[in-house]
Amino acid sequence: MNRTTVSLIAGVAALAAVTGFASMSEPDTSGTDTAKAAAQLPVERTSLLCPAPSTSDLAETAYTSFTPVAEGTGDDGAAELTAAGEESADGKTDADKDDKKDDGKDGKEKAVLTPKEPGKPVTGEASGAESPALVGTAEGRFAPGWTVQETTEIAAGSGRGLLGTNCTAPDTEFWFPGASTAKERTDYAHLTNPDDSAAVADIELYGKDGALKSTVGEGIQIPPHSSEAVLLSTLVDEPQTNLTVHVTVRSGRVAAAVQAIDDKLGGDWLGPSTDPAGSLVLPGIPKDATSVRLVAFAPGDADADLKVRLASPNGPITPAGNETLHIKAGMTAAIDLGDVTRGEAGSLMLTPTGRPTPVVAALKVTRGKGDKQETAFIPATGPVDTRATAADNRSKGSTLSLVAPGRAAKVKVTASAGSGGGTAASKTYTIKGGTTQNVELPVPSGLKGTYALTVEPQSGGPVYAARMLEEASGGVPMFTVQTLPDDRGTVEVPDAAQDLSVLQK
Repeated sequence: MNRTTVSLIAGVAALAAVTGFASMSEPDTSGTDTAKAAAQLPVERTSLLCPAPSTSDLAETAYTSFTPVAEGTGDDGAAELTAAGEESADGKTDADKDDKKDDGKDGKEKAVLTPKEPGKPVTGEASGAESPALVGTAEGRFAPGWTVQETTEIAAGSGRGLLGTNCTAPDTEFWFPGASTAKERTDYAHLTNPDDSAAVADIELYGKDGALKSTVGEGIQIPPHSSEAVLLSTLVDEPQTNLTVHVTVRSGRVAAAVQAIDDKLGGDWLGPSTDPAGSLVLPGIPKDATSVRLVAFAPGDADADLKVRLASPNGPITPAGNETLHIKAGMTAAIDLGDVTRGEAGSLMLTPTGRPTPVVAALKVTRGKGDKQETAFIPATGPVDTRATAADNRSKGSTLSLVAPGRAAKVKVTASAGSGGGTAASKTYTIKGGTTQNVELPVPSGLKGTYALTVEPQSGGPVYAARMLEEASGGVPMFTVQTLPDDRGTVEVPDAAQDLSVLQK
């Protein structure tokens, strides 16, 4: 066996451990299952990007970073979040040239957040309309499961409310059902580029009658280490109440999120739906929701027919009058479910009535009445395979929803130490099949500051999770919901010796 082949295999295995995006095994030519020889190793490097929080002068934004303690990571590593800024020809960002933003030591931009140790949250703050997008990297022991929450409170004016989002990893494709260009809405697609070269992205919009013609959304340039906010209403001629936004990246990679602002109903971040699939779960509908709208899109060439069910605390319920949803291929469909939860915890489950057809979906959720209403969004999400984390939980106002759409599941939930002090605590729950439970949270003893919640399935069927933050202000039930997909803190790496033996044959 030549040395080049050996080096290549070693390099691939190392790359998988570093990036966290690879999952692979060699073809089995010997009749044995080589996948069994694969090892789960912690990722060694993770990137996260946070969109610019608001254009309101009244905005108060909190950033919370947390990395769970993980085995096999060693003692080295670091994490840092800094403001995004466009690079110039000399390789310096705009912030590098601004002495007010420079740390005065090495010419680099001062970090907004610098975590000190896994297992303990670290927080930062920003005020007003000038807060930039953030670009972050975690390495070594800070990388596996790194989570950053951006939470913004706007007391009055356009977009007033509580806006929250999990900062996300860069990728090349995103789906956002639930956007709008209606006259009362101001929706922006935020695209953030973490890399040293420019990224080029396209934004496609799909309404109730299909694709909306527009050339303005083609070939959008996002400079290195920079962020662009695109007003969706500038991409279409006529207002559209229910839209699906499709972001694709021609070159490079970006993180994408949609900020949805309503003149009367507040606003929030609309995160991307999970990849198109035949069955979807949308967890964590507030029990006091006064209005729930389901928006779905079928991206393929075939129509989709879905059974609509609510996973309640007592089992699956079919909403009267909305038992099924038909989605025409390439078109956005929406149905209003009203106060579907009726005072109880709930999650929406979408399953095919016949042959599965991939779809994406999200919920627009409203709490309150009259001029005291507030909205948030719940996109379809993936299950928690190994672990998921929600950062920025407070002593009051945090609700964790767990749903087991199939078989019953046992789930461990850990509340971390507080950002200002406290001792971690854990509880284990059993979630009955087909139900949603708003669990009683473990709270760190002696809590000071904010804490993180880590969800780890122990046994049973798939588990989906979401966390709601709420805070009443002036009679408005401000809230935001973040889904908790798996954090992908480990990567499957094949055993090198097994791979070599296969090639030698």
